[in-house]
Amino acid sequence: MLDLPLCFGDYGLQVAESFACGSTRTTENMITCLYRVKIGTMSPFVTITWCRSLVGLGLSLNVQENPTYGSAQGTRNMVDTKPWLFAKKKGSKVLEVARNFSVNVVWDLTNATYTSGPEPNQGFFFALAYDDEIVLLLGDMTEDAYEKAHAKSISSDTVMISRREHIFGQKQYSTKAQFIENGPMHDVLIECNTRGKDPKLCVRVDKHLLLQVKRLAWKFRGNETISVDGYPVQFFWDLHNWLFSPNDGHAVFMFHTNMSTDKSFSSFTSSSPSSEWHCGTRSPLSMKDVDISGFSLLLYAWKNDI
Repeated sequence: MLDLPLCFGDYGLQVAESFACGSTRTTENMITCLYRVKIGTMSPFVTITWCRSLVGLGLSLNVQENPTYGSAQGTRNMVDTKPWLFAKKKGSKVLEVARNFSVNVVWDLTNATYTSGPEPNQGFFFALAYDDEIVLLLGDMTEDAYEKAHAKSISSDTVMISRREHIFGQKQYSTKAQFIENGPMHDVLIECNTRGKDPKLCVRVDKHLLLQVKRLAWKFRGNETISVDGYPVQFFWDLHNWLFSPNDGHAVFMFHTNMSTDKSFSSFTSSSPSSEWHCGTRSPLSMKDVDISGFSLLLYAWKNDI
């Protein structure tokens, strides 16, 4: 393993290696994205985790081999960084992902802006480059990323496979998602009122009502198919905690394109997100947990009024 101090500030202040985003109920706020990239002759998976805790913002990077999906073969971490405070707002780092095989990591969050989450929404870039090509680019400062990475082109083989996000609200929970590769970005709104005699769940995409589920006391877990961009998208929900164990705090929602019929939603919801998805304490997304044939958006929803 190789530690990468992706810290943003002037003096490189570091925190202990035991620092983990999401270690308690009040600090859980992270976004984890899984990408498949092309680096030379290899096609590894890259996991980026943005997290926010009481001590600040953190960023974790993980690179894994690309095994045959569904095989019993374990995956090998080629690069697995530890979470650190953002003490250095811009910089670069050469990472050895295999013997005599390195990638260049460049970033600039000097003018990054944030909403309520740990992931910046504009004014930044974070990129991985190999030779003179950018293989993964996040952010809107494309020209700056090219210059910093000394790159001439950007790979067209990069695919986002999965995004896991913690969202917060009282009755409404919103996020953005691109369900289809190269498709438009959509505003996603989940409305859920679990109080009263007839609790119900509504799903809206770009303000259009696509799904309404009533009688949640009986239908606290389930799935339905909705249509987005002309493609079927399966929507799963698990509201057991909100209805029957409110002290546990979170509900789970998932959108998935091209979900395999033999894959159970329980594999995504069987463990607590706070114990399973610590930033940097283990690989944020294991290949055995992910259906790489499509895109999945997994949401842990927390009530602000609890």
